[in-house]
Amino acid sequence: MTLAIFIFLLIAGIGAGLTATLAGLASLVSYPALLAIGVPPVIANVTNTAALVFTGVGSAVSSLPELHGRGKFLWRLILLVSLGSIFGSALLLIAPASTFEKIVPFFIIAAGLLLLFSGKLPTQEHDPNEPARRLTFRQEALQTIVIFVTGAYAGYFGAAAGVVMLATLTLTVDQPFIVSNSMKNLTGFAANGIATVIYAFTTKIEWLMVIPLGIGLFIGGYIGPIIARRLPVQLLRVIIAVLAFLLAAKLFAQAYF
Repeated sequence: MTLAIFIFLLIAGIGAGLTATLAGLASLVSYPALLAIGVPPVIANVTNTAALVFTGVGSAVSSLPELHGRGKFLWRLILLVSLGSIFGSALLLIAPASTFEKIVPFFIIAAGLLLLFSGKLPTQEHDPNEPARRLTFRQEALQTIVIFVTGAYAGYFGAAAGVVMLATLTLTVDQPFIVSNSMKNLTGFAANGIATVIYAFTTKIEWLMVIPLGIGLFIGGYIGPIIARRLPVQLLRVIIAVLAFLLAAKLFAQAYF
């Protein structure tokens, strides 16, 4: 690896880390960066996933104020996402993601719309340190299923998984939007970590390229939550939704043309 490629991946990683923590769409930056330096698509995908683990580390450290006092739900959330990710990764071995590539753009559009139209929920006015309201058994069961399925989607296809998770948390958990965004970053760390372990034993990862990309992702992941705290909630929702729509348009073009 040349110094120029190292610096290029480092800068791309910072941009991807910011995009990941603010919008859950890191792959809009990091994956094309790997393709641009000649990494084959499949290897670029798994290498990108391995590097994305560092975003979760950076964002988790930076998001401690938002996550304080929510350990019980966080452990449950991470467990459900992890189990879902394992299920999705196993399913990928049976049915390739290309099988459903024509459906995914609409799924991402739906997630973006959910973020926009849930923008006036009263939860965004709550004190971040207040515990969420207790759910009924039926509500908690539905929440469990939805989070598990979202984790499975992350492990199976992955595109805009952060946006899908953020929409899920926004609609099923009674808490401020900025807290849901921080939790989304942590679940991405869990899903990518599990996928990386699986990939490490089943395919090739360009570990040398993970280093500069991962360093950049850590930096971007750390800075992202700091920026998110200073942005108006509705503006943050709009930014995420617009980026989701752009990704959906790209995937739609790839699937149908």
